[in-house]
Amino acid sequence: MERRRQDGAVLTQAIIIALFFLWGVANNLNDVLIPHLKKAFFLSDLQSGLVQSAFYLGYFFLALPASIVMRRYGYKIAVLVGLGLFGLGALMFYPASAALQYPLFLAALFVIASGLAFLETSANPLITVLGDPATSERRLNFAQAFNPLGSITAVFLGGHFILSGVEPTKAQFDAMSAAQLAAFQAQEARSTQLPYLVIAAVVFGWAALVACTRFPAAATRPPREDVANAPSAGAAIAALFRRPRFLFGVAAQFFYVGAQVGVWSYMIRYAQHEVGLGEKAAAAYLTWSLVGFMAGRFAGTAAMGKISPTRLMAVFAAINTALTLFAALAGGKPGLMALAATSFFMSIMFPTIFATTIKDLGPLTKTGSSFLVMAIIGGAVFTALMGAISDLSAINLAILVPSACFAVVAAYGLSAARAALSMDTTTALKAPHA
Repeated sequence: MERRRQDGAVLTQAIIIALFFLWGVANNLNDVLIPHLKKAFFLSDLQSGLVQSAFYLGYFFLALPASIVMRRYGYKIAVLVGLGLFGLGALMFYPASAALQYPLFLAALFVIASGLAFLETSANPLITVLGDPATSERRLNFAQAFNPLGSITAVFLGGHFILSGVEPTKAQFDAMSAAQLAAFQAQEARSTQLPYLVIAAVVFGWAALVACTRFPAAATRPPREDVANAPSAGAAIAALFRRPRFLFGVAAQFFYVGAQVGVWSYMIRYAQHEVGLGEKAAAAYLTWSLVGFMAGRFAGTAAMGKISPTRLMAVFAAINTALTLFAALAGGKPGLMALAATSFFMSIMFPTIFATTIKDLGPLTKTGSSFLVMAIIGGAVFTALMGAISDLSAINLAILVPSACFAVVAAYGLSAARAALSMDTTTALKAPHA
C-alpha cells in the first residue's frame, strides 16, 4: 500500500512538472509577440508592451478564484480548469489574426493567463507538499527547472514560425499602397495561427491525461486537518496581512517578475536598437539567454545543497542589479551581453521566493499561494513602465527599471536569510541537551 502511494506521488509530480514546461511556452512566446505585433500593427513600445499587461492582468484577477477552487475541490480540479482556459485562449488566436484586431490578441492572452493563474496557483504549492517540507525550496527549484525548457522552445519556434524576418523601413512603409499595407499586416498576423493551434491541441491533450490519471489524496482534496482548521477566505486574507514576512515575500515576487518580464520582453528590442540586429538574430540572443536561465536553475538547485537558498538568491539578485545597471549605462554589444547574462542569475528567484514565502503557512497556504501568483502582475506594471520610458528616451534607459527591481529582491533574500538563521538558532537553544 505504501509503495503504491509513493508511486502515485511520483506520477503526480511528473505530470505536474510537465505543466511548468507548458506555461514556460506560453509566457515566453510573448517575448516574440511583442516585436512581432509592434511591427504588424505599427505600435509604439508602450502599446506593444500591453501584450504583457493584458497577460499578467489575467494572473492578477484569476489567482484568488483559483485559490477558492483549490480550497473547495482540491488541486486536481484547479489544474483541469487552468488547462481548459489555457487551451481556449490559444484557440482565440485564430479569429484574432483573421479579424486583424490587436485588442482581440490582447483578449486571447488574457484568457491564456487566466488559465495559467489556476495552473501556477495549484502546481507550485502542490510540488512543495508532495515530499519532505525541509526540502520544499529545492524540490520546487527542480520542478521550475523544466520551465525554461518551455521558454527556450517558445522563443526558438516563435523565431522560426512567427517572426518573418521581413522588416520594412519607415520609408518602405510610406511607399506602400493601402492594399500592400493590408496584405503585409494580414500575412504577419496569420503567422501566429498555426503555433497557437498546436499549443491548444497539446494543452487539451494534457488535460485529458490529467483527468484520466488517479492523483494522490493530497492532490484531489484538502487534508483533513486543513479542512478542520481552515479559516474563511476573508479570515485567511486578514491573517496573511498580519504577517510582515509574508507581505515582504509577495512584494519581492512583484518586483522580481517585473524585472524578469521586462528584461525578456525588451531584449529583442534592445538588440535591435543598441546593436542594430535584425529580429531573428536578436531572438537568438534571447534563446541563448534562456539556455543560461535553465542552466542556472540546475546549478542553483545543486548549490542549495550547501548554501542557504535565500542567501544564494540575495547574491544572485545583487549581481543582476550590477548587470542591468551596466546594460542601461554602457549600451551596445557589451550591454546586450550583460542583459543576456542576467537570466542565469534570475533562475532561482521565483521558486525560492515562492517556497520561502508559503513555508509554514499551514491552512493559509492556498490563499497565500494565490497572492504570490497575483504578484505576477509586476510583469504588467513594469513592462508598461519600461515601454513608456523607452518611448520618451531610449530602450537602454528603460533597463534601469529591472535594476531597481533586482535590488528589492536582494533585500528580501538577505531579510529571509537572517530570519531563517534566527529561527534555527532559537530552535537549537530550545532543544534538550544530552
